[in-house]
Amino acid sequence: MIFQGYLADLIHNLKKLPGVGTKSARRMAIHLLDKDKEEALALAESIRQTVENYHKCSVCNMLTDTEPCIFCSDENRQSQVICIVEHSQDVFLIEETGVFKGKYFVLGKLLSPLDGIGPDDIYFPKLKNYINREKIREIILALNPSAEGESTMSFLATELENLVEKITRLATGLPFGGDIEYTSSLTLENAFKRRYSVKE
Repeated sequence: MIFQGYLADLIHNLKKLPGVGTKSARRMAIHLLDKDKEEALALAESIRQTVENYHKCSVCNMLTDTEPCIFCSDENRQSQVICIVEHSQDVFLIEETGVFKGKYFVLGKLLSPLDGIGPDDIYFPKLKNYINREKIREIILALNPSAEGESTMSFLATELENLVEKITRLATGLPFGGDIEYTSSLTLENAFKRRYSVKE
């Protein structure tokens, strides 16, 4: 093993980032060491401050440095329409399209009984209370069309259909097994415009 000590630890931790393999982690680690020390330490301090100051919004679970988040506190957004997503990053991707003007709810995970992830792990009780409290009329399910995503959408549609007037899901352009994170803004915009009822 060529890399030892602090460098080996840094490479190991960088590999935990999404999409970062061993070679990429090594390259980034060496790059950080080769840079001016002040720049590397500034990056470390930026990471520390962000991690310490960001938390989940008490209303929708969106990662935020304010309470509530900018979407929940925006009185200009449609308060009776919510878009349910898996991760906070999905919210930013949807916002880039400019087609949705309602509010959000972040599940954090998708149902997966084999992995021990049940309704409580996706904040279902909190979601249900939110829907009743805010008198939500429409729910848009913007979840990845994977096996877990389909299972979660089916569960939510069944459990919430009597609480709201309309439940829709994203449509064309999102292939089964795809990932919203890697979907273009145009594809995501079209999926929003052509969403359809989950009961059809």
